[in-house]
Amino acid sequence: MAREMARETRAIWATLVCFLVGAGVGTLVLWGNPRPIAGDGSVGLPAAFVAGAIAAASFVVSTFLHRRGENAAMPRWQVIISASSAVALTVAFAGVTALGVLLASEVLGVGLQGLELPAFGGGIITGVASAVGGRLAFDAGIGLRTTDLATLLFSYLVIGTLFAMLTAADPRWWETNFSQLGIGIGAWAFNGTLVVAGILISTVGMYIGRDLHRLRGDDWFGRIATVALLWVGTGISLAGVGLFPLEENIVMHNIAAVATLVLFVAAGVATTAAMPGPPRPLLLTTVGIALMLVVAFVLADSFHLYSVTVLEAIVIGLGLLWLTTLVRILAALAPEGSRPSERESLLHA
Repeated sequence: MAREMARETRAIWATLVCFLVGAGVGTLVLWGNPRPIAGDGSVGLPAAFVAGAIAAASFVVSTFLHRRGENAAMPRWQVIISASSAVALTVAFAGVTALGVLLASEVLGVGLQGLELPAFGGGIITGVASAVGGRLAFDAGIGLRTTDLATLLFSYLVIGTLFAMLTAADPRWWETNFSQLGIGIGAWAFNGTLVVAGILISTVGMYIGRDLHRLRGDDWFGRIATVALLWVGTGISLAGVGLFPLEENIVMHNIAAVATLVLFVAAGVATTAAMPGPPRPLLLTTVGIALMLVVAFVLADSFHLYSVTVLEAIVIGLGLLWLTTLVRILAALAPEGSRPSERESLLHA
């Protein structure tokens, strides 16, 4: 109990520090004439950068404070993988916080049209955003589970896509497909969302590998490595969809999109096969989602009840639902404590 109270006290102090630093830096950055909440020369973009940087720093500090000796007994290759995951998560928390601030500023800009904030007012808003993002990142540094990563991925995709919709160059993008959000002015929002989402999926894959190793041990190392590599490949392919926008390289864009879907299915099958059982709830979920996907394709292709954009949203939503179910079941099966590998080398036992 005393340890939990000490952690909560640290988190409260971290929240206060994030607010003060965010408010101070935000005021300095926004110094000058009053600015609108959203649009060109607004409070939104500087506030997003400051809050994102503070959230990333909060996660780094929290990880150092609470998980400093976690990798002490691990071989060097396992430490490198763990450190790579931490770096990827630092980028992800900065991206989630920054996009969250940008989305909020766009919404407030619509509801509070004509409002302009002086530097101090913009600094207070930046401080509040920094406190929220910093607190969430600090809590994640205490003990991040694979299920938390899946939730973070879902939240990030929703926030990023909504922001891309609000800033889309073509208001009728939805008549074609989601890739249209990555074209024209403001395309960076959607393309950047896909790149960071790819980093997150790769990180989820490494955490899935970690949980499988805790559950199976070194005897299953080859199959666990295959699972992790398939998830990392899925993330790289998704990032490629953003790195190769439709209007710049349609061939590479389509290859990356197809590869993402194929690798996601392959990674899911490999993960399920590596789990004990496999668990009945996961099999039921897989069958149910597969049937829903078939129905969705038939209704879109044969009956033309909705557009390709709606079908893409259904496929993405069901895929994330299946991934969330997978990591929740895996988290329930895997032990909580870390499990150092007995392999001195990644390539040789």
